[in-house]
Amino acid sequence: MRKKWDLLLIAGILITAAAIWLYFRSVRTEGAEAVVFVDGEETARYSLEESLETEISSPWGSNLLVIEEGRAKIIEADCPDKLCVNQKAIRFQGESIICLPHRVTVTIEGGQENELDGVS
Repeated sequence: MRKKWDLLLIAGILITAAAIWLYFRSVRTEGAEAVVFVDGEETARYSLEESLETEISSPWGSNLLVIEEGRAKIIEADCPDKLCVNQKAIRFQGESIICLPHRVTVTIEGGQENELDGVS
């Protein structure tokens, strides 16, 4: 009897998690700008509508940011771990690419405002 309830509990948790994932996937919106921060300070804003390739320089190193087809991606960096290069391209509001060794963050902002937020 106990095993049956365990399976029902696991199934309920999986169904709830899938519903939450689908909800948040449906309410996200595409952003309008890629905002670059170096050591917490905003250094540049780039429209996602225009193709661009630019170098982000910081006192700790440099990253190569490419914007094309409405997506932003770091394709090259001189940091030792290259985690920022291995992150996927971003295009939705609130998504970020972070390079900790260079203290660089690229965040997507702007776009249409949702009538609902994550709280309501």
